Amino acid sequence: MNSEGAKMTARDNPMRPYLGRLAGVTELASEIKLFQVELTESDGQAAFADYKPGQFAFVSAFGAGEAPFGITSTPGRGPLLEFAVNALGHVTHTLHSLEAGNPVGVRGPLGNWFPMDGMKGQDVVILGGGIGGAPLRPVIHTILDNRDDYGYLTILWAARSPDLLIFTDEYEGWRSAPDTSVHLTVDRGDEDWTGNVGLITELLEQVHPSFDNAVTITCGPPIMIHFVTLTLRKLGFALDQMLTTLEARMHCGVGKCGRCNIGGKYVCVDGPVFWQSEIAEFLEGIL
Repeated sequence: MNSEGAKMTARDNPMRPYLGRLAGVTELASEIKLFQVELTESDGQAAFADYKPGQFAFVSAFGAGEAPFGITSTPGRGPLLEFAVNALGHVTHTLHSLEAGNPVGVRGPLGNWFPMDGMKGQDVVILGGGIGGAPLRPVIHTILDNRDDYGYLTILWAARSPDLLIFTDEYEGWRSAPDTSVHLTVDRGDEDWTGNVGLITELLEQVHPSFDNAVTITCGPPIMIHFVTLTLRKLGFALDQMLTTLEARMHCGVGKCGRCNIGGKYVCVDGPVFWQSEIAEFLEGIL
């Protein structure tokens, strides 16, 4: 390899990950861990200096492969990248076996992002289902860190059961913020659960947020996104008031393999953040 080729960085080759190390690993929920990654290459630090809420990255477990995850941190809260990882397959189970200090790779940041500047002055309704709440956490943090820039913040947070609720240690901080309300629900409770039991769509109808000067952001399983969209329409929201992220449909991350397509959209290239008006007709085909 000549000297010019040896200097090629991940910016030149989007398939090459930046090197990093795990600075921390904590339990978030049943089979879900939060990984804090310190990038150890200057190029990687520069690439992730100003990533946006909604962008994603691939995390590599060396020897096992890589998988895509929505970034669940913000650069304004520190240099560590954070990813919520559900142990579902070979790569994620391998990641779960790692400990603080182990090396990992991170490829990104990739994709578009939530239009935080365009949402200023508007009320924001956030609907997170299970691990789907992870890429919505940066939106919450951005609003809370710039509270005067946004209107009323309504957070609806759901999971199949209480042990699958994520970021539980942050709920009180969210609730105590000005002009913010947090509403939790689970599909089925346990002997210790005293909160709401029911689908997030039922909770949404109970809370009944106003559609006037408002935008909604949803992330969760496709079936949840579909029925949340129907419920929001029932409450008066238009499709161009609804945002969602489809980062779970990422494959190569650069639009080359073609496996991320939804109708005429390629999630890796056109997303992962979309207005419902862009994708509503295509989502029907993946339910």
